[in-house]
Amino acid sequence: MKLLIALDGSTGSDAVVREVASRPWPRGSEASVLSAIDPFFFTKAPLLLAEAKKDAQAALDESVESLKKSGLAVRTEVVMENPRHEIPKAASAFKADLILMGSHGRGAFGRLLMGSTAQAVLRHATCAVEIVRGPLRAAREGGGMRVLAATDGSEYAEAALRTVAGQPWPEGTEIRVISTPELPLIAGAYPYYPPEVMTEATEVNANHAREAVQKGVEIVKKTGMRISCEVTEPQESPVRAILGMADLWGADLIVVGSHGRRGFDRYMMGSVSEAVALHAHCSVEVVRGVAEK
Repeated sequence: MKLLIALDGSTGSDAVVREVASRPWPRGSEASVLSAIDPFFFTKAPLLLAEAKKDAQAALDESVESLKKSGLAVRTEVVMENPRHEIPKAASAFKADLILMGSHGRGAFGRLLMGSTAQAVLRHATCAVEIVRGPLRAAREGGGMRVLAATDGSEYAEAALRTVAGQPWPEGTEIRVISTPELPLIAGAYPYYPPEVMTEATEVNANHAREAVQKGVEIVKKTGMRISCEVTEPQESPVRAILGMADLWGADLIVVGSHGRRGFDRYMMGSVSEAVALHAHCSVEVVRGVAEK
């Protein structure tokens, strides 16, 4: 497995390093640890740019020591480029399977900073992206993770579930598969539908969610981890249900599938995967691709 680890010297980057070092990875996994410095901010101070590059390399060298102890083959690189552009490009050149990067927090200014980089990476990377926030499991006995896998029954959601099933996890990890029935969409300004029609549509969506959850459970069974599942109350958007369940359950990581990167697919991603990644209190991995047949 190839990991692209993007660091910027912030406390969020420290959380990324700790998280990567604490998790098991497939034998032979490689990590490219990258720091991208935007030269635009040093246009009038070229000497400071050279100093910033030197400091960034020193920080990377210090960070990789703990990563090497976890068994990863690690390389480092400092580049002079806007991180919003460089991280997806570097991941593509490295043929990364997963990009890991930190969050700058949940406050207004922190979300703005995060949005300028993480949101761009989420939209333009061609591989899975994990936004890492401080783990909760350190406060729990045993140290296992709580992984919340959200599914809508689509091939993209199945791809995310297969990623969960195919990846090693710390001992004691729990996996919860959830699905949220969508409320029936009503077209028109003042539509009228008989109650039985609305009831039938609601039941159809609930049945679809139950089927999606059961299929998801079958996919992740081979992990050997403790597995639970739940169909949440119907919502206009699953985002609120996913975030609410993550907070209620104390999830360390939410895993969701992405519906793509172009046109309407990008809009769909923005409505669910991207919103979950940007607003969750825990780490979020957005998986791209479709399930193998």
